[in-house]
Amino acid sequence: MAGYQIFTDATADCGTKLAEAPASVRVIPMQMEIGGQEYTYGPGGTITTEEFYALQRAGNYATTTQIGPSVYFQFFEEALRAGQDVLYLCFTSGMSGTFQSAQVCADALAEAYPDRKIICVDTLCASVGEGFLVWEAARRQAAGYSLEELAQWVTESRLKVCHWFTVDVFDHLRRGGRVSAAAAVLGTALQIKPLLHVDEAGRLAVVEKPRGRKQAIKAQLARMEQGWMPELGSTVMVGHGDCAEGAHMLEEAIRAQFPTADIVTADIGPIIGAHTGPGMLAVIYWGSTR
Repeated sequence: MAGYQIFTDATADCGTKLAEAPASVRVIPMQMEIGGQEYTYGPGGTITTEEFYALQRAGNYATTTQIGPSVYFQFFEEALRAGQDVLYLCFTSGMSGTFQSAQVCADALAEAYPDRKIICVDTLCASVGEGFLVWEAARRQAAGYSLEELAQWVTESRLKVCHWFTVDVFDHLRRGGRVSAAAAVLGTALQIKPLLHVDEAGRLAVVEKPRGRKQAIKAQLARMEQGWMPELGSTVMVGHGDCAEGAHMLEEAIRAQFPTADIVTADIGPIIGAHTGPGMLAVIYWGSTR
């Protein structure tokens, strides 16, 4: 098969309840542990999003493992042997070392397959934000973009993908070191729903502390109001971590304030969910308020 193969990782949460990942994209599974058991999340995996959140809600905490060079080697080489070039759209380097692992593999394979091209791009995006960018890239591949053109487009566009998340519980942020134990206790008592975003370095950062879900959604929409750029695309992605009711509230609020938005709903999977817990809500869009 001629052309090039797009790869991404399971962190991208490409599959949604409304549509599946583009057929032109291969998703590399990732490893995680919860409740004393190890699982694989992604195509052919051993845990679903629903099973993961059920375990979390039962009081279990999760850890995740970055993809190693040997796994990349297996997936990339299969495409190279088939005569395809490779474009890998990677989970943000601001939260993981996966990009470095992928680049190590790419450099080794470049020597073994000198006639083929392997380009790894750090998306600086996470979860459904990463999936949003991968979806848009797949559309452009179908429209005829070359490997180099698409890699350049992703690089130029990645910081226009705006991620605004609210978190329902503090426990998982506390365990990940993003808030102190004292802040977690106080935040829980005051029903604070932290507003986070993925910043320009691809890191997850707390930026605001609204009280209650309604105020948290208002804070998300205020950020979108400041910088939504529908001229780049009208798709707005709503992501949720086992929180369909909250996602519906967020969708209705977006429709009321931004009637031209084309809303797509997606599940936030275990890789990001391990660090944020159940009840997370995300809004993703093209904009200037990264």
